[in-house]
Amino acid sequence: MPDGTSRFSYKGQTVFHYMGCSTFSNFTVLPEIALAKIREDAPFQSSCYIGCGVTTGVGAVVNTAKVQVGDTVVVFGLGGIGLNVIQGARLAGAGMIIGVDINPDREEWGRRFGMTAFLNSKGLSREDVVAKIVQMTDGGADYTFDATGNTEVMRTALEACHRGWGTSIIIGVAEAGKEIATRPFQLVTGRNWRGTAFGGAKGRTDVPKIVDMYMTGKIEIDPMITHVMGLEEINKAFDLMHAGESIRSVVVF
Repeated sequence: MPDGTSRFSYKGQTVFHYMGCSTFSNFTVLPEIALAKIREDAPFQSSCYIGCGVTTGVGAVVNTAKVQVGDTVVVFGLGGIGLNVIQGARLAGAGMIIGVDINPDREEWGRRFGMTAFLNSKGLSREDVVAKIVQMTDGGADYTFDATGNTEVMRTALEACHRGWGTSIIIGVAEAGKEIATRPFQLVTGRNWRGTAFGGAKGRTDVPKIVDMYMTGKIEIDPMITHVMGLEEINKAFDLMHAGESIRSVVVF
């Protein structure tokens, strides 16, 4: 927790929280301010995804970047976050939405949620990826989004922005100790980096709104939940994620 303590233990030993959150417990104690009341007819099995992935991805577009109609958007990493960035870009009316991933199977997923072009970056250098995006967008993207957590990809995303005004939003959580780098010239010539936390959303008010968007069909969630399993299979869920064979797994217990 922020104060360095933990609320959890197992067989007398402390269990630490991941990023200040805790899940997969039968009971937990949390402050009232951390609760958001959603409509009673929303299914928990789908709504749980709104607690991070959907809100972060869509929110990064509409709250942090404030993408406008006709803007060019490039999304690096078409997983559970990236696909929601694509959904957000489609909702915002982006003119071109390019998805970048090393897994060619993600092209079909991206197009399903609004992607208009796909770049398979497997084996390509940073310079090659940037050059291809600059060519595809006629100068660079208005907005790029990193949904990988890879610091090299973060640099690529920045450098694929349009000179003068391009903005790159970092969503992915990097490995501890990793740092981002680029030549200062990239920033001096007008590109800029921004971060986003929970898609710039306010949990108490924005989460119920996104639940409403889901329930009224404005955004999709169910197709991204590729696996549902019991708590006893949670390690399998992590294996599927690492292998790139799932978008999101929901653990039911």
